Amino acid sequence: MALTSDVDQVAWDLETLLPRSGEEGVTELLDRMGAVATEIEAAKGTVATMDAGELVALLERFAELYDVIGRVGNYAGLRFAVDTADAASAALMQRVEEASTAVSTRLLWFDLEWAALDDERAEGLLADERVSFARHHLRNLRRYRPHLLSEPEEVILTEKSLSGAAAWSRLFDEQTSAIAVDLDGESVSLEVALSKLSDPDAATRRSAAAAVSAALEPGLRTRAFIYNTLLVDKATDDRLRRYPSWVAARNLSNEASDESVAALVEAVSKRYSIAQRWYEAKAKILGLEGLDDWDRYATVATDETSFGWEEGCEVVLDAYGSFSAEMAEVVQRFLSEPWIDAPVRPAKRGGAFCAYTVPSHHPYLLLNWTSQRRDVLTLAHELGHGIHAWLSRPQGVFQRDTPLTLAETASVFGETVTFGRLLERATDPADRLPLLAEHLEGEIATVFRQVAMWRFEDRAHTTRRSEGELSVERFGELWYETQHEMLGDSVRLSDGYRSWWSYIPHFIHTPGYVYAYAYGQLLALSVYARYEAEGPDFVPAYLELLAAGGSMPPEELGSIVGVDLADPGFWDAGLDIIEGHLAATLDAARAAGRLAH
Repeated sequence: MALTSDVDQVAWDLETLLPRSGEEGVTELLDRMGAVATEIEAAKGTVATMDAGELVALLERFAELYDVIGRVGNYAGLRFAVDTADAASAALMQRVEEASTAVSTRLLWFDLEWAALDDERAEGLLADERVSFARHHLRNLRRYRPHLLSEPEEVILTEKSLSGAAAWSRLFDEQTSAIAVDLDGESVSLEVALSKLSDPDAATRRSAAAAVSAALEPGLRTRAFIYNTLLVDKATDDRLRRYPSWVAARNLSNEASDESVAALVEAVSKRYSIAQRWYEAKAKILGLEGLDDWDRYATVATDETSFGWEEGCEVVLDAYGSFSAEMAEVVQRFLSEPWIDAPVRPAKRGGAFCAYTVPSHHPYLLLNWTSQRRDVLTLAHELGHGIHAWLSRPQGVFQRDTPLTLAETASVFGETVTFGRLLERATDPADRLPLLAEHLEGEIATVFRQVAMWRFEDRAHTTRRSEGELSVERFGELWYETQHEMLGDSVRLSDGYRSWWSYIPHFIHTPGYVYAYAYGQLLALSVYARYEAEGPDFVPAYLELLAAGGSMPPEELGSIVGVDLADPGFWDAGLDIIEGHLAATLDAARAAGRLAH
């Protein structure tokens, strides 16, 4: 199928997730969900006496159940993502979540019975080759033993989550998706308004930032209350489950030690000067006395390049093809089949993401295409996720997904390959500078800004636990402090910027998530450095890494491509690469006559 040139026609088809279209298909899957759960329940109380064959048979039933839950859950969630104002989609999502939660509460006993086995018996079962399709998953479940409660307690927490954290998260999505920004008399989405911050005209950037701040103000107290509620909800959860800190549960999920995460945050924080040096140089490149917060993403290009959908797709397809024909084939499928929803629409969720769905189906990408060069790299980034999900499908529902710490590896790698192809096409220093600058700024945003955002989260969670409910002003202070620590005096922060924490969904949906971006970026840079050193010989190992999914611990996955994640110097090595990119960008600015020697 040929690529379309009209981005407004690029919409996904979710009906293939269902056995039949619409309401009938949803009902059929929900009925199947309940029936399989009933079959699984018959094994309650028998895990302690199971042999490997019986355990495998039970796990196969669980795999069938998870496939059904994943299909109907993604169908409802993705329908809601493209139109959060649609009452029918919201009601459907709630119906599916309630049914899934009900099933989950009926099957909590398995995790508890599996965790209760003594180590010798559990390892004996895991040693059986027939269990290999779920071995790493089962080992991970046992890591939660110190934090599990009794079955009645687990049931209560699971049942109440639907009217607790899940409900507040949904309200946040509806609130932020409905934000309309008044830009020069026209009402535009938050996504469109934020894209104006890269405009070459300083007055346009300043006006857009002021309009965003004004648009955030009306619902600010509500979003602050939502965040306060989720902060105290998590504090309660952590106390009941005996987690030592607010981020310990996230680290356990990521298969990362608290110490390694602290080392990452410290290493990045100590190198904040990389970002500050760039912003100081950027002010000179732009001819400004200094940068204001609305200038940070300003293009340094004299002419802003616009990319139509078809052209952007061709660039990304060419980039992946330059690395691997197998990966290019997967990209071609994404671009030519209805697996992507690309246009900006009213009430559509902002940003971009890849929904992995289930191994028996294909993934989906959500984008908000505004025809900027950054959108091309975002497409490459999300396609990296899509390729990872596609290639790891043989691992099955238990072991396809990696922990968050490795989840960004393929996306950042794909973005880096695409950047390299764009740079190859630019021979004039004036053309190379904007590319290098955008790439560097992407790394700064992914590593330094995400760590600064994590430190905001850290202070929000710890301050909420020590001081009680936080006011809008207190949230603003914590946001300002953590952003200023990263930026120093290189960027002036306006009072309006103090509310910009309030539209970021990661804080709401996945507390502690954002450090994984920095982890993934630095890992991907190290992986890409191996590719540059080894050339085509590196490709098979990289494809093996993606195909392995989450079937191994992170350290073993890293070893496939020759990366030692246990090396204490790993983070600094990645940061050295970014510092080298800073030097190359400054050299390009001098060569283009935009910066004094």
